[in-house]
Amino acid sequence: MTGTPLLSGTDAALKREEIRKYFTTVYDRYELLFELLNCDEAFYQRPESLRHPLIFYFGHTAAFFVNKLKLAGIISKRIDPKLESIFAVGVDEMSWDDLNEAHYDWPEVGEAKLYRAKVKELVLFLIDTLPISLPVTKSSPWWVLLMGIEHENIHLETSSVLLRQLDIRYINPHEAWKICSEYGDAPQNELVPLQGGTVSLGKREDASLYGWDNEYGRHTNTLKEIEVSKYLVSNGEYLEFVEAGGYENDAFWSEEGLSWKRFKDAKHPTFWIAAEEGYSYRALSAVIPLPMNWPVDVNYLEAEAFCSWLGKKLGKSVSLPSEDEYMLLHQRSNIPNVDGWNMKAPANIDLEYFASAVPVDRFEHNGFYDVIGNVWQWSRTPIYPYDGFAVHPVYDDFTVPTYDNRHNLIKGGSWISCGNLADAQSRYAFRRHFFQHAGFRYVSGSNEETIRNATYEEDEEIALRCHASWGEEYFGAGNFYAVSARKALEVMGERPRRRALDLGCAAGRSAFELAREFESVTGIDFTARMILNAQEMKETGILRYAIPKEGEIKRFCEVDIRSFGFEEAGERVEFWQGDASNLKPIFTGYDLIIAHDILDRLYDPLKFLESMRERIVRGGLLIITSSYDWSERYTPKEKWAGALRKDGENYLSIEAMGDILGSEFRLVETGDIERVQYLGERRFLHTLPQMSIWERS
Repeated sequence: MTGTPLLSGTDAALKREEIRKYFTTVYDRYELLFELLNCDEAFYQRPESLRHPLIFYFGHTAAFFVNKLKLAGIISKRIDPKLESIFAVGVDEMSWDDLNEAHYDWPEVGEAKLYRAKVKELVLFLIDTLPISLPVTKSSPWWVLLMGIEHENIHLETSSVLLRQLDIRYINPHEAWKICSEYGDAPQNELVPLQGGTVSLGKREDASLYGWDNEYGRHTNTLKEIEVSKYLVSNGEYLEFVEAGGYENDAFWSEEGLSWKRFKDAKHPTFWIAAEEGYSYRALSAVIPLPMNWPVDVNYLEAEAFCSWLGKKLGKSVSLPSEDEYMLLHQRSNIPNVDGWNMKAPANIDLEYFASAVPVDRFEHNGFYDVIGNVWQWSRTPIYPYDGFAVHPVYDDFTVPTYDNRHNLIKGGSWISCGNLADAQSRYAFRRHFFQHAGFRYVSGSNEETIRNATYEEDEEIALRCHASWGEEYFGAGNFYAVSARKALEVMGERPRRRALDLGCAAGRSAFELAREFESVTGIDFTARMILNAQEMKETGILRYAIPKEGEIKRFCEVDIRSFGFEEAGERVEFWQGDASNLKPIFTGYDLIIAHDILDRLYDPLKFLESMRERIVRGGLLIITSSYDWSERYTPKEKWAGALRKDGENYLSIEAMGDILGSEFRLVETGDIERVQYLGERRFLHTLPQMSIWERS
């Protein structure tokens, strides 16, 4: 059993050794999964068209450690900046995801393996040498190490899903990944009454186990009695739906479900293989006869359609459970949480039994079966933040991009859910057409679900940056982003207006301004939550956020793109999350690059400046605005661009920039831009950034 370590303890040396063992177990097990691949060619396959090739996932979890350790200031030097850029961002079909294979120079498998070995050596060194105090808290460097380990657990599961979708000719059976051999007829499912009650959800800050940001906060609800299916829906039970024409009858499908079904031309679950007589079943490392008494693997849309069909058949309301209803079932099942398991898991979870599902009637939990484990269980609840939700600064985009009513929660864990994924309070959500090792159970009842609307951006820091982009002008200073962009358009003169790069784009105002005249504008910001808001403006034309007014009183703002005349410009804008100090190689060939007040907030501004010659065409412009407010909080002093004494004389930032940019750039002009930032109804920050304009020779 490899449950995540307790955060508390009294012996620091023992805790250090416990985390060391946990890391090596998880890290090595992840590599062991890829030993199922029988040739290097397999690493470059894309089993799912909406995902990267497998080589990305092999390297991603290692690069995650380095990227987060660097961001947290625990390490000062990267192992391989190129690989750490290529392996940085996965896919959730959002606008800043990039699936154009022409943009990626994937490494050789041997190079990726060597990189993973170097990362392992680094992490073990940190585990052996970092100071440790107990309990481990969110501000501790050990929290970042645990974050990396639990992130590896997540990708163990998601990568195993991709391997199930990979052509079987690339897979060899492996002793470490044994498939259950027990299968037969499906048991008869039935609805069993479950008494109502109150559920109180959300981890406390002093919880004993590591948690992701969405698990913390408070949520309470009182539920009426419901009926709950005794078993997970089995392949045999789902086969009745298929044979009754469930995939052909559009009446059972939602509008979203119909779109997916037609796009995929789906006629049965993804892991079923149609044959002349009946179906086979794709397990992790083999194709076997369809195991009727194992749980079916489906996406949310298929589960929803089944419930619609079954409800009509039974003459009553049938649906997927809400998160609260599932947690009520879990509460009544008397299953201890993962830290209370006695040596052996009480379900098919944590890889305790098999690398596959097992019969749905094998693990009983107080009258119900598979309340946890076997396969994840889809809920009808889109993920939302509990009251008191707050992001972790080292991974600010773990959950926030999923607060869009398009990602539904899955509960209970699967046979390969390890560590935090097996925690009763874990909250993972996926787009409704995505696949995990996920099935479902169904409920019948009259509980109505009320979820806090997360449409307004309420994170104060992010909301203030949204307001800086799109809010009113103050004291006649003009909007900083708009003024900067308009000045850039003015100084472009007769130069081509093909491609522009907007760094530190915040919520997108300057990118839209540039797109009035440029053919294509790319906006990049380090903070994923800012990109989410910029993309919201592009997709819907509306941005809503709540800024502080007085104390805990908020001012709610709504911005309409039509009031700015940007409707057509939005078609020429794209937004990405990115690190200006370590941009991907694809960001090159620009006629204009403008960097908004980010120079003195970069961890490596020297590298940023040095890279500009590779990214701007000859005759193109680089425009930098900065207050030169250098601080070791953001940038090590040895990386400052000026703002210090050199050879006994003052060495200003503008001089340092000229030295770094060298003979390939000519300083065209400098000037000041007044900036007034709203902080509260009667609080503002007034600065005077310098704008320097450089032409590439």
